Amino acid sequence: MKLAMIVAIDLNNGIGKGDDQLAYISADLKRFKNLTTGNTIVMGRKTFEALPKGALPNRRNIVITRQAEYDAPGADIVNSLEAALDICQNDEKVFIIGGGEIYNTFLPQTVELYLTIIEHTFEEATVFFPEINWDEWNINNEEGPFIDEKTRLQYSYKNLIKK
Repeated sequence: MKLAMIVAIDLNNGIGKGDDQLAYISADLKRFKNLTTGNTIVMGRKTFEALPKGALPNRRNIVITRQAEYDAPGADIVNSLEAALDICQNDEKVFIIGGGEIYNTFLPQTVELYLTIIEHTFEEATVFFPEINWDEWNINNEEGPFIDEKTRLQYSYKNLIKK
């Protein structure tokens, strides 16, 4: 199993405000869909609850929560990092999709990072991606910068592979 993370971060590693994303960039959402479709995605409960239509189609959805009786239609529910990894053993690629606590927990085991770097600092950010030690990663691919027509935000993509 190959463990990957996919995330959009601002210049301070901000990823969210409360239970929502900092920005909605259409091309980034399409990239997310293209990369994760056909794979397993793992997320925390708050990230699952922020999905507008529930479980994402054409992907195996796994939700990690401490709530014993939690129900997430269309998703497998687990209570720990270990349980999530156990039920993914036979999956070729598993994407960690958030939120902050889940990213922090899984980062040591992650071998690929798919970053969208938004060239902006969101003062209202309350959730952050862990600090990246760039010495541990090789840049596999870079694209951009691009400008989102709707938000006017400049962003770029960086795909990293652990050394």
